[in-house]
Amino acid sequence: MDIQKPKHDPYAALRVRSFRLYILTRLVNNIGFQVFDVAVAWQIYSLTKDPLSLGLVGLCVAVPAISISLYGGHISDRKNRRTIAICMLYLLTLNAVVLIVISLNVHEIYAAYGTLPFYIILFLGGLESGLLAPSIIAFSYLLIPQEHAPNASAWRSSSWQLAAIAGPALGGLLYGFLGATGTYAASASLTFTGTLLIWFIPPQPVASSEGEETIYDSLKKGIHFVFKNQVIVGALSLDLFAVLFGGAVAMLPVYASDILVIGPQGLGILRASPAIGAVIVAFWMAHRPLKGAVGKKLFIAVIGFGLTIIVFGISKSVPLSVCMLALGGGFDSISVIVRSTLLQLSTPNEMRGRVEAVNMMFIGSSNEIGAFESGVAARLLGVIPSVVFGGCMTLVSVGVTSKVAPVLRKLRYEELLSRAQISKETK
Repeated sequence: MDIQKPKHDPYAALRVRSFRLYILTRLVNNIGFQVFDVAVAWQIYSLTKDPLSLGLVGLCVAVPAISISLYGGHISDRKNRRTIAICMLYLLTLNAVVLIVISLNVHEIYAAYGTLPFYIILFLGGLESGLLAPSIIAFSYLLIPQEHAPNASAWRSSSWQLAAIAGPALGGLLYGFLGATGTYAASASLTFTGTLLIWFIPPQPVASSEGEETIYDSLKKGIHFVFKNQVIVGALSLDLFAVLFGGAVAMLPVYASDILVIGPQGLGILRASPAIGAVIVAFWMAHRPLKGAVGKKLFIAVIGFGLTIIVFGISKSVPLSVCMLALGGGFDSISVIVRSTLLQLSTPNEMRGRVEAVNMMFIGSSNEIGAFESGVAARLLGVIPSVVFGGCMTLVSVGVTSKVAPVLRKLRYEELLSRAQISKETK
């Protein structure tokens, strides 16, 4: 008599109340953050009329976030992660409240101090985000059984991409109807509401009790753990170089204006296309169990991402360009879900904060530096050759990583899950 395998449940992670609340709070908070980003960028540019001022917006957030993230990982592994997340989210909400006050007297403040008050708030927001990210992500790993890790990763990715679609659209509408002050108020309301939901998620035990360990030793141990683990460092490297060289998104304004000639409305479609593709693929992956050669699937996903960048670079057709961006977003979603699953199952709980901090440094730096690389390459080579070059370099990075990280290339999900369960049972 044949024994049937249990049917895959695409909503397994969402059936866990704590994880369901986590997804909801992250969705609401991320929409609030996107609304905030739209408002501050529009307001700064409307005051300065200087594109460089927009570049400084990203720099003011990225530099402090990357700089403090390792310390954020350290305290995440030593303190209550839920408490850290709640405190940082309330501080991020307070940033929007301060900008409400500034917006009420914006011309007088700008005349006296220029954009400095905005950049100070953004810098503080970067510090808060650097402390928030390791804790709130590592906290989510404790809310579901390990066997549901791929399913949870798919839903986490879906919620983030939904916020990436809805947040900017909502921010633009609010700014058009309510102005900067009303948009900041809406952002603060969303993040405050999202943070309230975390109080309904039960706190989890503190990850580590190694109180005598110095910060230096703690950070050294975390970095050493990442770089001695071929699976983790290989997965992070793939994402780093894919984003670093595949930064076609930074060139979308040029494509919309001069190459595809579709104007600002078309630019909005181009920007939304990767997120739409990512949401569709993440939802699809939630309905299909992750199994088999996950390492090989990760490499194939990054190869697909690189190929879509190349085709987009040479395309003069609007439908083809939109399709390539959506496909690229889909391949990137596969990469994110697989990488997130690998990190969760390969990392013991007491190290997850520090590992997520290193992950944030890889991802944060690659996004900012990738945009810079795209701009420099476009200046030296021209826009289309620079985008094609970036896609080709993404493919090269896959080949190099495949050679130096054969354990990742050959990794199977069942083997990874079995090792994670054995490690948990021996604790």
